[in-house]
Amino acid sequence: MNGHTKEDGFDPIDALAEQEEFLPHKPGAKKETHFTDFEGKTSFGMSIFNLSNAIMGSGILGLAYAMSNTGILLFIILLVCIALLSAYSIHLLLKSAGVVGIRAYEQLGNRAFGRPGKMLAAVIITVHNIGAMSSYLFIVKSELPLVIQQFSNLESHKSWFLNGNYLIIIVSVLIIFPLALMKHLGYLGYTSGFSLSCMVFFLISVIYKKFNILCPLGDDHHHHNSTAADSVDSTADGFCDSKLFTMNPQTAYTIPILAFAFVCHPEVLPIYTELRNATKKRMQNVANISILAMFVMYLLTALFGYLTFYGAVESELLHTYIRVDPLDVLILCVRLAVLVAVTLTVPVVLFPIRKALLQILFADKPFHWVRHIGIAFGLLFVVNLLVILVPSIRDIFGIIGATSAPSLIFILPAIFYIRIVPEDQEPLRSRSKIQAICFAALGFIFMVMSLSFIIIDWVTGESRSVGGH
Repeated sequence: MNGHTKEDGFDPIDALAEQEEFLPHKPGAKKETHFTDFEGKTSFGMSIFNLSNAIMGSGILGLAYAMSNTGILLFIILLVCIALLSAYSIHLLLKSAGVVGIRAYEQLGNRAFGRPGKMLAAVIITVHNIGAMSSYLFIVKSELPLVIQQFSNLESHKSWFLNGNYLIIIVSVLIIFPLALMKHLGYLGYTSGFSLSCMVFFLISVIYKKFNILCPLGDDHHHHNSTAADSVDSTADGFCDSKLFTMNPQTAYTIPILAFAFVCHPEVLPIYTELRNATKKRMQNVANISILAMFVMYLLTALFGYLTFYGAVESELLHTYIRVDPLDVLILCVRLAVLVAVTLTVPVVLFPIRKALLQILFADKPFHWVRHIGIAFGLLFVVNLLVILVPSIRDIFGIIGATSAPSLIFILPAIFYIRIVPEDQEPLRSRSKIQAICFAALGFIFMVMSLSFIIIDWVTGESRSVGGH
């Protein structure tokens, strides 16, 4: 294993253990005798595309709104912290996987805490990724009918193809389901690259629009806009001023939205498994580049979106542009690009859920197409039901971000690391173990704080917390 060092926890014995222990559990694995034959299929670049696509979600549409509720400086501080913590968290995951030679989140849980650990990891991954898939399809449900209506110039809402519920079922059957049937995640690198290029187009358009839209948006916008921060008076002279720091009841949503925006942890180990010439360092580089690229995209989108609309920005950025000019052709194309991007992200997010379910229900069974297809169909069926029944995308961001995101980013990687890395290598009082303990504690604090803020916000001003969508 060229490139592995003792420090990474890799040696020939570990490599052998990885072949013996991991391959039987890997859904979709052929009967290869050498692990390197299996892992050598996905290039460094394709792995970055897949991981970046897993990070890049519908959260990007809420970041300008988040910045309007924190101020520019506080937002940047929070974004930097979440990005660094995500990278450190992936380091912990890769170190744990390297020590025991297992590259499956559920199997790390199994090694750390036995079957309860395996079940916990699988349940959290499943709940989190179903939440993510739901939020993506929710955007398709709410945006696609409007885009079709604009392109076709139809006034009537009675046509079946302007019904969002029908459209998400059609998109699921014709686009998402076929892609979800791919045997390996690596094959989705091409669609992930296309998805990211759509989001780059979205970013370029947001920057371009900053210099095309003058801040005083007119009385009509202020009259209709219910999402502007409470602290902003639309008639005041300072309405078009940017704020470095600001706090209001909506600030409670900012941390969960940011946390949700950087979660890619369920996808890290499946991508690591399929990475060509896989080493811990190489996979950490994939993660660092992906996080850095998404950090830049998030920051620029939030900054230019906020500096276009200031306090009038809505919880979904695209809706703010539509208020200004409903017939803007560029924004219409951007909306279509975002729809394509989030649609192509769904299959990437589905893979870890299927893997988790296979680990729990069919751990010792060889790959079978019926199971592979059946689980994909069942998941899409459940997610379609959720999207038809759940009323607001902000609820999805807030609740999922406040519970499963800190578990996946902070708590699970830290406690797995503490349990898996042997005490003779790193005693419990060693600096790295103490850092991991603090990291897990931070996750618990973050989870409790976020949930408390959201509950308080609901109790004291429910109309504010769901306003704007």
